[in-house]
Amino acid sequence: MNNRLKYLKRADLDMDGFTYQKWGGMQRCKRGDWLVNNNGDVYTVDGDTFARTYRASGPGTYVKATPVWAEVAKAAGAIRTKEGATHYSPGDYLVYNQADGGDGYAVERDEFDRMYELVD
Repeated sequence: MNNRLKYLKRADLDMDGFTYQKWGGMQRCKRGDWLVNNNGDVYTVDGDTFARTYRASGPGTYVKATPVWAEVAKAAGAIRTKEGATHYSPGDYLVYNQADGGDGYAVERDEFDRMYELVD
């Protein structure tokens, strides 16, 4: 007699989130946020921001598909992000997912130049 029952693995981790140190500050990953591996640079992205700005590019892979607005930082500082804070140096880029300066973060100049191109 067969007593086997069918099961599926749970998709949700049983945790509220976690914190980690990155970009000169403490970052907070909340339930529903995404873990991103960007060419070996691993970080989290707010769930709502990810849904609004990333698109599937293949099985289990995503690409940021929306434009960003950016400016060069003239002095060192820190920008408050949804995950925590990112410190930056003069010459780094302050990047925003919204044209009005909302949903911002900082990116080192070399990384910004590698990842973004100017749009007419």
